[in-house]
Order: sequence, then structure tokens, then C-alpha cells
Amino acid sequence: MAAQGSRTRSLSLCTLAVACAFGVVRLNAFTLSDLLSDSKMTPKRFAGFFSNFKFELHPFDVQNPEQFLATQYGDCIDYAVMADYVLKRKGYRTRLIRVEMVGLNMGHAVCYVTESRAYLDYNNRVYFLKLESSGPTIREIATEVADSFAANWTFAQEFTFDSYNTYAKRAVFTVVKTDPSAMDPDKVKLQIPRTKPSF
Repeated sequence: MAAQGSRTRSLSLCTLAVACAFGVVRLNAFTLSDLLSDSKMTPKRFAGFFSNFKFELHPFDVQNPEQFLATQYGDCIDYAVMADYVLKRKGYRTRLIRVEMVGLNMGHAVCYVTESRAYLDYNNRVYFLKLESSGPTIREIATEVADSFAANWTFAQEFTFDSYNTYAKRAVFTVVKTDPSAMDPDKVKLQIPRTKPSF
């Protein structure tokens, strides 16, 4: 009987070792529930959870949140949407922004946090300064994002993500770089107080 118990424990340890080797199980894994229940959550603290995550583009637009957290592989939209989802529930005013850049054949999504006057960027989560400062308009955010890629942006959109139940996205405002900035639709709508950033 003792031999059988020892064999079972050895098999369990072997299975765990193999799972860790293939990245199936992460010893520092956390769940969406862990993020939502963190009473000390701030934008900077949120970014710190993702320092070891790797970039991997997924065929579907927004990855399932638990898969993203368990595998620790994802892309900018997975990260931006999760930041928006978690931080909104912590009382922060957040906005999802997608910036299209010429020459790179790509767009990039970030989560802007009004109280911090900065955005969370999946490309910047491993550095000491985990938030990128920016003015509140889509044009200002798009310029900062494009500059971080040494690229030129063509247009940018603010969008909403309904929930992880429906995965519905909806464009709110679109700003075209070549249009006069006075015509930017978010300038009138945004009445953001000029407060000191709270990182």
C-alpha cells in the first residue's frame, strides 16, 4: 500500500514537472478573479503582474482572459482589454484606444487611465515606468503610441469592449491624423480635469 502511494506521488510530481516544462502550468499564475479581488490594485500594480508575459499574436481578436493569464502569452489587445476590464471595476476611468500605423501594417491597442494621465501598453509592462504619460485626446495618445514605434499614425479609434461574455466591441470616436485637430470628435466630449498624475 505504501509503495502504491509513493508511486502515485511520484507520478503526480512527474506530471507537474512535465506540465511546467511545457508551460502548461505556471507556478506564478493568477486568475482574473485574483486581479479583481486585489484591494490594492492601481494601474502601475496591474502592469506589474504582466512583467513576465510573452508576446504572441492570436487569430481571434480578444483572447479568453483565463487562457491569457494561464499561458502568459498574448498581445496588446488582450492586455489593453483586461486592463480596462479590471481597472474600471476598481473605480478608474479608462478608455481603450487603437492606433493604426503606416508602414508597419499594424495597429496597436492601449488602455488610457484618466486619473494617471497615462496609458498602459503591453510593450512597456516590464520597465520601471510601467505607464506612458500622455494628454487625454485620441490625437495625443496616438502620437505617443506611434512615437514609441518610431512610426507615423494614420487614424486612431476609441472603442468599447462590452464584456468577456459577449466579446462585443464598438467604435466610439475615430480621429484621422490629416483632419484638422479642431474637428476631433473627442475634444468636445472630453472634459478631463487637469490633475496631477497618480501612478
